[in-house]
Amino acid sequence: MLRAGAAFGLGAGLAACTGPRPAAPLVIAGGVQPGVYINLARTLSEIWRERLGLAAAPQVLGTAGSAQNMELLTTGAAAVTISQVDVAADVAARTTGPAEPRALARLYDDVTHIVVRADSGLRSIADLRGRRVSIGPGGSGYQPIAIRLLDVAGIGVAGLGTRAELGLTDATAALREGALDAFFWSGGVPTDGVRELAAQVPIRLLELGDVLDRMRDRYPVYSVATVPANTYGLPGPVSCLSVRNALLVTVGMGADLAGALIRAAFDEQPRLAQASPAAVTIDSRSAIGTQPIPLHDGAVAFYRATKGY
Repeated sequence: MLRAGAAFGLGAGLAACTGPRPAAPLVIAGGVQPGVYINLARTLSEIWRERLGLAAAPQVLGTAGSAQNMELLTTGAAAVTISQVDVAADVAARTTGPAEPRALARLYDDVTHIVVRADSGLRSIADLRGRRVSIGPGGSGYQPIAIRLLDVAGIGVAGLGTRAELGLTDATAALREGALDAFFWSGGVPTDGVRELAAQVPIRLLELGDVLDRMRDRYPVYSVATVPANTYGLPGPVSCLSVRNALLVTVGMGADLAGALIRAAFDEQPRLAQASPAAVTIDSRSAIGTQPIPLHDGAVAFYRATKGY
């Protein structure tokens, strides 16, 4: 999504070393390796070093995901991060003052997968009761989604036979080897790790049925996305839960710096797209859709200048 459309070139004249510089070295909270968050964070670090004329590239921190990212952002350990907006909204609700989260851009949407083997006989989320299930690691953005889905489905984490907290690499290996019945994952479509698993063992994504509607009634921050059958060799398309990811700073960041950061990101969109296909579709009109996290004043000024707001 990082395209400014017809207005894309408005920032192209901003030469390196002319942008506002941060008063202290920038730190970016990234994500797990390998992953979209960490790839985008590293590329943004290089872009901002060049465009803002920094002596060194901003440090990129490896993290467990959205929950840890938001903690680092609001405690001042990081100045910029990427997070799912549901996690960011939960943090924003209990944060006041200069540490309040503000968005620079909506980046891309994550889709929640509940992955099982095609030969398992599991068909719906209700079938997870009593099973061996990974809900994702603590500190990730998708563990809270897994917990919420299980609660809305009337199972709860306590209703699982065995609860694991595995990252994607370990979860796919465990499912392939028969040590796990299902795992939750939230990521772009297709997710490489899931696609690689499907090439080795036929898989299925569980249908959520009316749990989707009940989940959205309780948590309006979520949307519905359809995973096409050909994505992972599925028997048919599957309706899944989706959530937006946003590039975030705090309200305490100066408007000039915030504007310079997002302008540089748009001007260098092809580099971000090389870092991750998730960045291919970002444009200035969709990028303003960061609700329920408000846009930073510096980002608002940028989007108004590019006719995206």
